[in-house]
Amino acid sequence: MDQTHDVNQKSWIASANGHPDFPIQNLPIGIFSPKGGASRPGIAIGDSILDLAAVGSSELFDEATQIALSQCGESLNHFLGLGSAARRQLRARLFELLKDGAKERSKIEPHLHDSNDCKLHVPASIGDYTDFYVGIHHAVNIGKQFRPDNPLLPNYKYVPIGYHGRVSTIRPSGTPVRRPNGQTKAPNAEIPDYGPCQRLDYELELGVWIGPGNEQGTPIHINEAAEHIAGYCILNDWSARDIQAWEYQPLGPFLSKNFGSTLSPWIIMPEALSPFRIAQPKRPEGDPAPLPYLFDAKDQSEGAFDIDLEVLLLTAKMRAAKLSPHRLSLSNAKHMYWTAAQMVTHHTSGGCGLQPGDFLGTGTISAPDPAGCGSILETTKGGTVPIRLESGEERRYLEDGDEIIMTARCRRDGYAQIGFGECRAEILPAPSLGAKT
Repeated sequence: MDQTHDVNQKSWIASANGHPDFPIQNLPIGIFSPKGGASRPGIAIGDSILDLAAVGSSELFDEATQIALSQCGESLNHFLGLGSAARRQLRARLFELLKDGAKERSKIEPHLHDSNDCKLHVPASIGDYTDFYVGIHHAVNIGKQFRPDNPLLPNYKYVPIGYHGRVSTIRPSGTPVRRPNGQTKAPNAEIPDYGPCQRLDYELELGVWIGPGNEQGTPIHINEAAEHIAGYCILNDWSARDIQAWEYQPLGPFLSKNFGSTLSPWIIMPEALSPFRIAQPKRPEGDPAPLPYLFDAKDQSEGAFDIDLEVLLLTAKMRAAKLSPHRLSLSNAKHMYWTAAQMVTHHTSGGCGLQPGDFLGTGTISAPDPAGCGSILETTKGGTVPIRLESGEERRYLEDGDEIIMTARCRRDGYAQIGFGECRAEILPAPSLGAKT
């Protein structure tokens, strides 16, 4: 840790001081469009966005940083691929430019935009997306619904389980998600039916952005894996549970998972998260130790994070009545059974090559208590126990017009709170099944 984590440092941008997500101690990077302008790289600071395209080529930055930022137009892939040295250098310089008393204020201030007037984008061109399953409490809760006596399959505690997801339907926060159509089969039905999903669900996850990649056939060793992670975000990997139940055997998720994923658009750099690193929780007695290729003492001592993860629900009726969102869940990233570094190492262990801007999901992160379930499938016990809302409504699964809002915030005594921004999306009705005319 360094001066950028000093809780006593303030910014000359007033809205940054005490901001729940973007104080000067955070400085996440992303891609935004100002009103009437093209997409470009920016930094979130309080309620503003600093236009890096406008200031990055100035004398305020060294030549290496200028070159790096000049290649970040509509995506950050090149910058992410430069690794931790470039991130630290940019972050440290921005901290000096934005802290209270900076003499360069007059050169920076004209290039700040009100975030409410800007459009945010997916920050990198994602080549490949892999969703893992490292939230053990979620895995147990789901497993109990299908295998009460044996909720976890034998491989779970040996292998960071994952599957390859769909890139083309990943969207930034604020983009509506349309309810999917698909095949479902009722337990007593002879043949399946086709129509709108009736058991739509959210999944509370963290997203992991890949920085420097690796050559195909050259695995990333566990003691080097953290250097290949460029940052983190929130991920809502929407799920159509009724479609999933019919289609997932024998090859796993398909239409039930490819219709939409929502992410928070700011990349929270690992350097900003340094104060919130914690030891990976010890495995319960009797659990196997990670196989040697997945074990590193440093990763076990500081490879996990203390990040509060919250899910809120806002229905159309609640919006109309101006009611506050209803909290569905409060979990924490510390409940991951595998670290992000272990995910990266296992992903490449068979020879798979990763590229800058590739994206990993952790899988649903549930807490061990019922108030921390990371999906509505868990909270309602498969739709059998409804959630009752202040509006008088109840939910067993999500309905059209519902909006899911996810937040992630880091808190530790002696350090400034930082957050990830919102990951939110409203559910639209399924597309019409009528024939084209």
